[in-house]
Amino acid sequence: MNTKNKGFDTKLIHAGAFDNEFGSACVPIYQTSTFGFRNAQHGADCFSGKSDGYIYSRISNPTIRAFENNIAELENGFDGIATSSGMGAVSSVFMALLGAGSHIVCSDAVYGPTRGILENDFSRFNVEASFVNTSETENILSALKSNTKVLYIETPANPTMGISDIEACAKIAKEHNLILVVDNTFCSPYLQNPLKLGADVVLHSITKFINGHADIVGGVIVTKGEDLYKKIRHSMVYMGCNMDPTQAFMVLRGVKTLSLRVERAQENAMKVAEFLQAHPKVAWVNYPGLKSHPQYELARRQMKGPGSMMSFGLIGGYEAGKKLMDNVHLALLAVSLGGVETLIQHPASMTHAGVSKDNRLAAGITDDLVRFSVGIEDADDIIMDLENGLNKI
Repeated sequence: MNTKNKGFDTKLIHAGAFDNEFGSACVPIYQTSTFGFRNAQHGADCFSGKSDGYIYSRISNPTIRAFENNIAELENGFDGIATSSGMGAVSSVFMALLGAGSHIVCSDAVYGPTRGILENDFSRFNVEASFVNTSETENILSALKSNTKVLYIETPANPTMGISDIEACAKIAKEHNLILVVDNTFCSPYLQNPLKLGADVVLHSITKFINGHADIVGGVIVTKGEDLYKKIRHSMVYMGCNMDPTQAFMVLRGVKTLSLRVERAQENAMKVAEFLQAHPKVAWVNYPGLKSHPQYELARRQMKGPGSMMSFGLIGGYEAGKKLMDNVHLALLAVSLGGVETLIQHPASMTHAGVSKDNRLAAGITDDLVRFSVGIEDADDIIMDLENGLNKI
């Protein structure tokens, strides 16, 4: 079925699917490492690119291609590149786009390992990184250098929930010949489409909202054009960051309910955010659906909804946060996000523990900050769980 002109929910179900010999209702798992050729010429044509046949599952695989095509359509991109993890996607992009002597401007509040790999690994190969609050475009302009190659933003930011203006960032990137990469994990293609707003590359940890069931790890990259697609896929293949066919099968199953899950979770999140904002033991709440959010109007313009991620701080700081996390029972104290279950975690001691305290504080990741991923349980039960925990502080 050609789904190019179909609606988003139809694409969730049908985009990427292909005809198969037995008429399977879902894409089969091609759990094979290698593929046979019809003859010597067919093998030669596959290796030269004259044929789109399959060679080896590290390079490509029918189940994985179905998933890549699905997400590429959802993100309105040229093509997709599936990876074994979200960090596999980040690493493939950095390896393809950065080289010795190059410079990248990156959001300061960003997934901890994304910052870590730039500071601790790419820096060893003479790649320089500047971390700034990309919610303020003047910070980006001030950080640019003659050797800047990439502008990398995560919006909403992890875990502060700061929002960067993708269209404004795209304008800066175009004017300065940069490649704009957007980590869209917190929104998913359902709530935000960075390529339509001018980005060159969009990536996701599909472990989160796209799969949505906390049962696989994976990543995906979608590019606006063919040149970047070929460049990044080449890096992914040679680094061996490929997805496994069973991973792809699981995510194709999970993505079918993306819009239903996101709608339910963000409906819950709004109720939770309003509860927290009114609670006397909560110092502040950062949620794009609240008018108190500093980029509330930008969020309304750029996103189709506020999502289900939020951060909040407690009066009493770190110790109060620790007390809360030890006294909630419905919310799971765990890293990750975007699943059907509600998760709570403390970034300063968990996901961002590898970032120095000075850098954390400069990025707004304070010791009192609690990150909350609202699930699809009954909203009253989530709120009651929080209230019981807050009463113990």
